[in-house]
Amino acid sequence: MEQKQVLIVDDDLRNIFALKAVLKSRGIPCLSTATSAEALQLLSADHHVGVVLMDIMMPDMDGYEAISTLRAMPWNSQLPIIAVTAKAMVGDREKCLEAGADNYISKPIDVDELLLQLQQYLSV
Repeated sequence: MEQKQVLIVDDDLRNIFALKAVLKSRGIPCLSTATSAEALQLLSADHHVGVVLMDIMMPDMDGYEAISTLRAMPWNSQLPIIAVTAKAMVGDREKCLEAGADNYISKPIDVDELLLQLQQYLSV
């Protein structure tokens, strides 16, 4: 059985590069997009994504809207989404969860915490 991939959605290529490096070093396959619109398009066609790491502060469509849109798609309604954001103020976690994220991690990312969260959704 093919291992599900992690989709990284982030407009900062440095973040994508760093996350891909960490995941690939652990044998976790991953894809990336630089916009929410690209992510939605990819997820409409590719059903081999096991979890989405969604940046919240995106230029085209913010992560809250992207998460809500994903949740409205029947084939993605149960897809695990981890909100990844520099927004770490009181209430930001709750706002991400209310938008439909399953979990939340703040930047800078604690790699051990990220891997623990991914273990919930992937056979890592």
